[in-house]
Amino acid sequence: MKKIFLLAFAAVAFASCQNNKKPAETTTPVADTTTAIGTHTPVQNPNSAILTFADNVHNFGKIKKGEIITYAFKLTNTGKEPLIIKDALATCGCTVPEIPKEPIKPGESSAIKVVFNSAGKPIGPITKPITVSSNAMNNPVQITLVGEIKE
Repeated sequence: MKKIFLLAFAAVAFASCQNNKKPAETTTPVADTTTAIGTHTPVQNPNSAILTFADNVHNFGKIKKGEIITYAFKLTNTGKEPLIIKDALATCGCTVPEIPKEPIKPGESSAIKVVFNSAGKPIGPITKPITVSSNAMNNPVQITLVGEIKE
């Protein structure tokens, strides 16, 4: 009988020592790492290239419908590392940018040539933005052609 009593006591003691409660969930605050598409901001290197345009907007004035305008946006690398222009994208096929192929050394200048064809465009004011992507600290940069198409 003593053995049964001792066994029962041991079973009760063992059962009461177990923790049947679920452990409290511990959470570690985590920064929100989601970003909207295209809004990722990389860590900036203070020695990076810096893309500086002489003018970000060129007003070509009034032109006749069907006329083709060519303009070169002068740019300078005002940073400390070589500037590499990766791409220049316009909003439509009527505006075609041509980027420099070679890296631009610190302090040196180059240009992005832009050709705008007004054929098929409506009469009136026109704005054609071009987004320039590069390895620069101030990436991307927007340049713009503005003007007016007349009959």
